[in-house]
Amino acid sequence: MKSSQDPDSLIGIAESRPFVLHTRVVTGTGGGPEKTILNSPPYLEKYGIDCACLFMRPPRDPGFATLERKAASTGAEIIGIDDCGPFDWRVVRDCIRICRDRHVAVWHAHDYKSNALGLLVRRFHPMHLVTTAHGWVRFTSKTPLYYKIDRFCMKRYDEIICVSQDLHDRCVESGVPADRLHQIDNAIVLKDYSTEPPTLIDKARFGFDSQRFLIGAVGRLSEEKGFHHLINVVSRLIHAGHPIGLIIAGEGQLRLQLQQQINELNVQDHIRLCGFLPDSGDVYRAIDLFVLSSLREGLPNVVLEAMASQRAVVATNCNGIPKLIQHQQNGLIVPIDNENALHDAVQRCVLSEELRNHLADAGRQTVERRFCFGRRMKKIIDVYRGLSTDLAARIKVQADRRQKKTKKSDPMPEPAIS
Repeated sequence: MKSSQDPDSLIGIAESRPFVLHTRVVTGTGGGPEKTILNSPPYLEKYGIDCACLFMRPPRDPGFATLERKAASTGAEIIGIDDCGPFDWRVVRDCIRICRDRHVAVWHAHDYKSNALGLLVRRFHPMHLVTTAHGWVRFTSKTPLYYKIDRFCMKRYDEIICVSQDLHDRCVESGVPADRLHQIDNAIVLKDYSTEPPTLIDKARFGFDSQRFLIGAVGRLSEEKGFHHLINVVSRLIHAGHPIGLIIAGEGQLRLQLQQQINELNVQDHIRLCGFLPDSGDVYRAIDLFVLSSLREGLPNVVLEAMASQRAVVATNCNGIPKLIQHQQNGLIVPIDNENALHDAVQRCVLSEELRNHLADAGRQTVERRFCFGRRMKKIIDVYRGLSTDLAARIKVQADRRQKKTKKSDPMPEPAIS
């Protein structure tokens, strides 16, 4: 949906700052996509783009307060809309009002429902439509319907961002025009992650002493994360005499089932379900090894976070992982749903400090080189610029103004986005 307006007619338009509205349905405290969304506004602001994060959440959801605190820490504006289900038309009304009040230029959706809402809202408020495909990792009886809605909407969006190559390929197979697709990986704000070795205090936070080798995992306690495999693997290593512990951070419907598994294996003193943690960095700081046991993933932020924290990683070979990890170079990759292979890889890391250090150092270098957040946001802004000539002009004018203002107020040049 490119504009062919005459450049002279863009002078007045270019005076205003473009406004991007990130939109997503969320329950509880959210996950990886929410981190990406909430980290985006400060980077967009550097290019003269205003931004807010709109989340549709169940009424009185206590987890939303955590997202509000995260937004405050990143400097992002967050807007919450009560969402009582698929037939709650008040959501459409509220979205139209917000888009009109904020003069939204770009609706950036992040799931099937916000994709559908964007198409509806655009009938009442003209704007560009962009969506990010984060991938389907939870499969329920409703998933085929959601996937059909997603495919229907994506074909009608101006631009589609895919966080992994497999998602890009699936979109092409689904009939989404290839010239609208952009493969842009997830990324990490490097300064948020400490690379210091774990200390006594770090491990004591989870009830372990400094001599215990700690394995960590982070994610929703649901079937697709494969935590039952990880618990079995760690139990085998414990009963074989290895002085190790496991901490799993996250909440979900399988909590009681996983705790029962831990009790039956008699490893309650070694394996802890820590629940949701406001700062997942507490896990990375405490552990010696990170394990992803998932059956399905896109390009998981938790692996990027562990690598940014300079921790060795063992991961299953799901979707985006081969794009991130080269086996035995910056991590170990094992087949999905294979406990013996997972056991052997974890045991190798437990026994070899040299291997762990090699993988950890190379993992951090990988994130620094290819997955830092600033580089990702530059690619996102290029997608916005490509929407139309008027939007490109507005972004350029505002970025130039900010650069001139910065030079006048500070003799030192503005540091590049890392």
